[in-house]
Amino acid sequence: MNGNARLSDIAAQAGVSEATVSRVLNGKSGVSASTRQLVLTALDLMGYERPQRLRQRSNGLIGLVTPELDNPIFPAFAQAIEKSLTQHGYTPVLCTQSPGGAPEDEFTELLLERDVSGIIFVSGLHADTTARMDRYSRLTDRGLPIVLVDGYSEHIEAPFISPDDRLASRLAVQHLVDLGHERIGLALGQRRFVPVIRKIEGFTQAMAQLLGVSDCGELIQHSLFTVEGGQAAAGALIGRGCTGIVCASDLMALGAIRAARERGLAVPGDVSVVGFDDSPLIAFTDPPLTTVRKPIGAMASAAVQTLLEEIDGAEPKNIELVFQPELVVRGSTGSGPLVNR
Repeated sequence: MNGNARLSDIAAQAGVSEATVSRVLNGKSGVSASTRQLVLTALDLMGYERPQRLRQRSNGLIGLVTPELDNPIFPAFAQAIEKSLTQHGYTPVLCTQSPGGAPEDEFTELLLERDVSGIIFVSGLHADTTARMDRYSRLTDRGLPIVLVDGYSEHIEAPFISPDDRLASRLAVQHLVDLGHERIGLALGQRRFVPVIRKIEGFTQAMAQLLGVSDCGELIQHSLFTVEGGQAAAGALIGRGCTGIVCASDLMALGAIRAARERGLAVPGDVSVVGFDDSPLIAFTDPPLTTVRKPIGAMASAAVQTLLEEIDGAEPKNIELVFQPELVVRGSTGSGPLVNR
């Protein structure tokens, strides 16, 4: 592609004149910082390499440790955090855990060897009430800024970023009760995880307040945070007469829909299903999934902002920033049996 064609393409993409593009590419003055950024972003979007003199020198490396990327919520989180870090001039180093792969502690050692400026942990061992928390205290004791997303422990002097899991359960139960469901089940992962404990608390409170149900024992089914886990848990709950099922992740909800269909039941005709996360593409399932949206963008921005404040010298404190989830009603929930009569 010749130079003029390239200039006009970049100018069109950035919404500026070719002369402005030329000034930016040649490092000339007389262009505002925001316009300069528009041109550089257009350059990046169109796949052109920035001229050497315009490449930003990184402020440093930031480690980002996430669980396996099979669940679409984690790549979405990683992408949002990486974008925010890059905007602040930092280079993200993504460490993805997978079954049988390197454990979190190994990744942490690796990142320390790379002399990272800080680490963001997403749904790590800090969310597991049976795990030892001194692995994080060792990091804060040596002055490394860390931020922990999705999970909480009072024993770590660091900031936590969480969705309001109790409210998430309540929103889902309220929605199903409004539709006329009285027998509502909760399908979630293992009991040892902080988000699971909180979702159970929200669920039991909502069931007591909205339906007068004091014992939710047989309405709560633990499994794995996977499609298969959701299928197994929902199968058990449907067997106990549940017409509404609240799931702790969108993947589990897809499994719940599969469990209903396996039994010849229609979703939402016979069984209503609510997910959690609102991960990418979930609006396009069959039926489109009603879910409680986790505010990924706001949580990712807060995680990065909080970490950068620590890097700039803010004293690390045990605080938890809690973000509001939001019910997104689509096609997987419908009238309960009472309304149908």
